[in-house]
Amino acid sequence: MNFEETVSFIRELYPQKEFVALHEPVFNGNEKKYLEECIDSTFVSSVGKYVDLFEEKIADFVGSRYAVATVNGTSALHISLLLANVANGDEVITQPLTFIATCNAISYIGAKPVFVDVDLETMGLSPKALESFLDAHCIREDGQCINKETGKVIRACVPMHTFGHPCKIDEIAEICEAWHIALVEDAAESLGSYYKNRHTGTFGKLAAFSFNGNKVITSGGGGCIVTDDEVLAKKAKHLTTTAKIPHRWEYVHDMIGYNYRMPNLNAALLVAQLEQLENFLADKRELASLYQNFFEKQKINFVTEPKLSNSNYWLNAVILKDIGERDRFLEYTNSRNVMTRPVWRLMNRLEMFKDAQCGTLENALWLEERVVNIPSGVRG
Repeated sequence: MNFEETVSFIRELYPQKEFVALHEPVFNGNEKKYLEECIDSTFVSSVGKYVDLFEEKIADFVGSRYAVATVNGTSALHISLLLANVANGDEVITQPLTFIATCNAISYIGAKPVFVDVDLETMGLSPKALESFLDAHCIREDGQCINKETGKVIRACVPMHTFGHPCKIDEIAEICEAWHIALVEDAAESLGSYYKNRHTGTFGKLAAFSFNGNKVITSGGGGCIVTDDEVLAKKAKHLTTTAKIPHRWEYVHDMIGYNYRMPNLNAALLVAQLEQLENFLADKRELASLYQNFFEKQKINFVTEPKLSNSNYWLNAVILKDIGERDRFLEYTNSRNVMTRPVWRLMNRLEMFKDAQCGTLENALWLEERVVNIPSGVRG
């Protein structure tokens, strides 16, 4: 790989930037207008018209019946797992190649992650690896999936759509249904991504999205739960609003709840961002195409959307030849004010999860040593 040519090309893509960030937010629409309206209304906390409007618009965009706004994607995933009946002592299958939030949400409940390999094509949970793990280590008993090695119930499965590229979520859904496992999608990175013309986050019982400062659209923080189940949606709103029974003045709470509701201020930002989402996605696809053409000439593997998918290209990525080239590239680019990042360290290699049960993880290990994210922000 020619590092100098790569840095020059990236700088051509972002000509006005002395420092090229990995994914910088863009606020070119009605953000200030809606924020001022929100401030003038004095409804700046978790009650206000923008929260309701955002929930309506995001549900409509992804094709879900209900959406519940939360303070961030981690809280959305935490509540989704609780609503999927994950409890203390249960186990949850997920992928080792993911952001820490996936495993944090599992751990908040007192459940344990079990790590299954990813596909090289999607970098998301592999249905073949999932099925192989279940066949080798689990039994179906009384409508539950039991881990023969630990005796614990595997209550849920959390695949993640890595960098916005959809995993083979329909196959995963079929396997989960056959094994009595709740499917909860970690769609934090995949707003605007589709698999077989269906938006990510709509294949499982529940899904979580994130609107952190580096996402396609952002409210600084923020997340949401989506579901087609009215009962779960109502319970999600109840749990995220400190489980307070609605009343004009009394404070009565009927269960342990969480202060997880998105403030109206953040929702005002998101409503404005949603108005620009289609343009953002078009810009990101154009950027990915430019990168693909450039790296093809360099004979470098640029990560493109998987078959049958339409990816949002949240974070663009290249796959380098080995860990040595990866580290040299990271040093070269970051020393020249072009922000690049390696893929996350595998979850099973972190201190907190070093004793977690794992399937065979060849693909995840191979990718960990080679994947680098490159600047991916909207340029317009």
